[in-house]
Amino acid sequence: MREEKKERLEAKGWRVASAADFLELSTVEQAYIEIRLALATALRRQRTRKRFTQEDLARLVASSQSRIAKMEAGDATVSLDLLIRTLLALGTSRQSLGSIISRKVA
Repeated sequence: MREEKKERLEAKGWRVASAADFLELSTVEQAYIEIRLALATALRRQRTRKRFTQEDLARLVASSQSRIAKMEAGDATVSLDLLIRTLLALGTSRQSLGSIISRKVA
């Protein structure tokens, strides 16, 4: 949110906070969510860069198209293990995985 808008809202009595504040997330929970979103975003980028459809990728990792869609959406029902294994199947290196995990999600 732009600082100007934030100041206007606060001047009118509104309390402005982040989603993490609203949900009362701990720093550990925030980090976990950011890692999950970074992996999901990287998965979609890698898949499209390789010109795979979700169905193509599902066949590669013996999964379903709907599961790939959930992975790319950062769905909480998808394990981090599956996200990482799928990225590795797409050719993502260990170094790249480290970089993805350490990236701050905007």
